[in-house]
Amino acid sequence: MADEEKKRPMKYIFVTGGVVSSLGKGLTAAALGALLEQRGLTCRLQKFDPYLNVDPGTMNPFQHGEVYVLDDGAETDLDLGHYERFTSGSLSQFNNLTSGQVYESIIQKERNGEFLGKTVQVIPHVTDEIQKRIFEAGEGVDVLITEIGGTVGDIEGLPFLEAMRQFTLKVGHEHVLFLHCTLIPYLKAAGELKTKPSQQSVAKLREIGIQPDILVCRTEHPISQEIRQKLSLYCNIPAKAVIEETDVETSIYELPLALAQENLDDLVVEHLRLDAPDSDMHVWKSVVRRLKFPAHRVDIGVVGKYIELQDAYKSVYESLTHGGIANDCGINCVRIDSEAIEEDGAEAHLKGLHGILVPGGFGSRGTEGKIAAAAYAREKLIPYFGLCLGMQILVIEYARHVAGFPNANSTEFAENCETAVIDLMEDQRGVTAKGATMRLGSEPCMLQPDTHSWRAYAEALEKKPKGEFLIHERHRHRFEFNNEHREILERCGLRVGGVNPERNLVEIAEVFDHPWMVGVQYHPEFKSKPNEAHPLFAAFVKAAMEKR
Repeated sequence: MADEEKKRPMKYIFVTGGVVSSLGKGLTAAALGALLEQRGLTCRLQKFDPYLNVDPGTMNPFQHGEVYVLDDGAETDLDLGHYERFTSGSLSQFNNLTSGQVYESIIQKERNGEFLGKTVQVIPHVTDEIQKRIFEAGEGVDVLITEIGGTVGDIEGLPFLEAMRQFTLKVGHEHVLFLHCTLIPYLKAAGELKTKPSQQSVAKLREIGIQPDILVCRTEHPISQEIRQKLSLYCNIPAKAVIEETDVETSIYELPLALAQENLDDLVVEHLRLDAPDSDMHVWKSVVRRLKFPAHRVDIGVVGKYIELQDAYKSVYESLTHGGIANDCGINCVRIDSEAIEEDGAEAHLKGLHGILVPGGFGSRGTEGKIAAAAYAREKLIPYFGLCLGMQILVIEYARHVAGFPNANSTEFAENCETAVIDLMEDQRGVTAKGATMRLGSEPCMLQPDTHSWRAYAEALEKKPKGEFLIHERHRHRFEFNNEHREILERCGLRVGGVNPERNLVEIAEVFDHPWMVGVQYHPEFKSKPNEAHPLFAAFVKAAMEKR
């Protein structure tokens, strides 16, 4: 039996998009992964991005949204956050590939003489490199789901689509499924849904040599059986494989249930001939019930400088939602521009909140507003949660207003400041390159007993540990708590809740005489899931509920 399991061929699902970008391909892929996992299959997801950046690490949040960091330190597309939140697998650098990485690898091989004097071309060298990543990313699972960024017809995406076509010939059509996401626009003047853009999108795919097996139709209005039949006829897809995907009512976590109602998982299992039992989806039903009908509600203020951008703090907002699910509590996220606090004062924007969160970020813009928010939270005894920069803000505020160092600051914001309680890490001095040079990925942290953070992690474990214990969290930063000032800050009431045991770096800072004021140098939002909230987000929401 064991030998048969080993010989069972892997299955591959390729998710493409047409008509317009931002259709939700990543969420669709993630939700499909969740559906297949609920049927006992092991899944892994990956993202192919056609842009020439090696990774999104140096890209502006206004252009690309947040940078999602993996355990191995890879800076990746935010869709990988959806993949990890919806499924159980932990991803690696092999699960995000950009055109920049492809060409960087090929040029390096050419310089090393690995092509034996051949002319290096898109076909076969670029397409072979892309296919190589598919094989690397899919080892050891039943199904690999690969999302191709952009839309069909983009020049940048053509090598990836050609690689998919070639890959299908190599492994066999019976092991591959193409799922195409497309838009069915509603024309108000005509009072009807239009299928022509989707027909054209599928036609473009078929020109390349790819025939979609399933059509997922993003639409603001339900599609009729007549429209399904029309799309079936013109797109050469069975009518039962035309899937309706309308906007979800409350949360993205309703999507697996919505797609299950459309029998998407049944279609995939049937097409790929997978041996998979039915699922009752009880996990997702429980999540959605708590989202739609929570027993409690709290108002959480998120104070940042990219506040108008939903995707800039995507994982933070989702993790707050997870913390709410864990506490059967609805979260009203109040987005507050830190520069507005600088102009109007903290009271004008923070009064009445049950919790205040300051997320990560870079640069000096808006930092004084964040410091004012931390001071307000400390003085008014409002639960405060600082992530990365938010932890540094906590330390600066405490040094200025409690420890008696009015000019305390970070050398990131004031290079020659009088009291640098936050400073550039020693191994970052002299670093000039920007890409992938920060402290990145999973690092250990030894938790100190009887702290807010210790209790949060201890409560999340089945057996509550005694004394200090070790956790691992993901990082992305260059500046760090300055140990030169640690002793005096601790004497003044700042409590160190966790330290990196290998490098003696402060990972957690807390205010001793406060109901819940915690800052962490790492990014806990990258390890939270809807059915398994990160311990600190669950504890923060619980503290906000107690404040309410």
